[in-house]
Amino acid sequence: MTAATGRRPGSSPAARAGGRPGVTALGPGLVLALVSAATFGSSGPFAKALLDSGWSPGAAVTARIGGAALLLLVPSVLLLRGRWHVLRRHAALMVVYGVVAMAAVQLAFFNAVTTLSVGVALLLEYLGVVLVVVWLWVRHGQRPRRWTLAGVVLSVAGLVLVLDLGGAASVDLGGVLWGLGAAVGLAAYFVLSAREAAGLPPLVMACGGMVAATVALVLAGALGVMPMTAGTQDVVLAGAVLPWWLAVLELVVVAAVLAYATGIAATRRLGSKVAGFVGLTEVMFSLVFAWVLLGELPLPVQLAGGALIVAGVLAVRYDELRGAVQPVVPPAPPSAATPDAPAAATPSVTP
Repeated sequence: MTAATGRRPGSSPAARAGGRPGVTALGPGLVLALVSAATFGSSGPFAKALLDSGWSPGAAVTARIGGAALLLLVPSVLLLRGRWHVLRRHAALMVVYGVVAMAAVQLAFFNAVTTLSVGVALLLEYLGVVLVVVWLWVRHGQRPRRWTLAGVVLSVAGLVLVLDLGGAASVDLGGVLWGLGAAVGLAAYFVLSAREAAGLPPLVMACGGMVAATVALVLAGALGVMPMTAGTQDVVLAGAVLPWWLAVLELVVVAAVLAYATGIAATRRLGSKVAGFVGLTEVMFSLVFAWVLLGELPLPVQLAGGALIVAGVLAVRYDELRGAVQPVVPPAPPSAATPDAPAAATPSVTP
């Protein structure tokens, strides 16, 4: 954000969707991305507890995003400090971000799991990370290099192992299409989060997107596309009986407010490609939370898959570091050229 950081226009990693981040941006950006992945990963056990108590997926998602929008409203107004022109300038971005990267992703995913196993649906959704690489290649000419391609292969292979697709996985054409729709929405999340939005704080972008997402989800419920059923029965987590509102509070504050705000901030520092691959660690965090809160122990094959995901993330990060530190050798000045000593040719620097 130019206004907030004092960077010259175009120097921010967000200025190029998925562009190579500077070395100094990788440290804090990676921490933010991991926090975002962990908080997103925490939603599974709490959402499952609500669903087991009688909530419908649509009601849980709407409560999560709608509650987060209300919670972020006052801080967002204070951050803008009357600069409503910034809000108007980026209104279209926030609407698209909320409808596509928030509401559509969750709507598509929950429709997918009605006919597919959760493992297959999640694998299809995370194909969106591969779609980011394809999008950057087609739209911005950022041809993936060998380390990025290796990261793609390792990460997808790791997801297959982590999700244990050799178990009770089922495939339905309609569910597959919904899962692919979720993948498109996930790719949009990383690409839109990386877009330059001068003067628009990540918290405000998250709030605006959540407002648009809430409206879209309420409309989907009103049209009957997504059932809306909620209740006040207690939930069970880690063997303890807890009030329903505690699960909702976690979904709102941790799995929505903190997750989306840190995710946007991380993607603006890392670019959509690196942030997308670090986001794959959400699956690993989900396994840990499921182990602690639901007693679901990861299998050895899942631990092996987690190691492959980490290897894929490291491969992509290494690729970005190589691109960030390559020196550009300037051409020799004209005065250095003589008839006996021609000017040296500028070495080519491959991206």
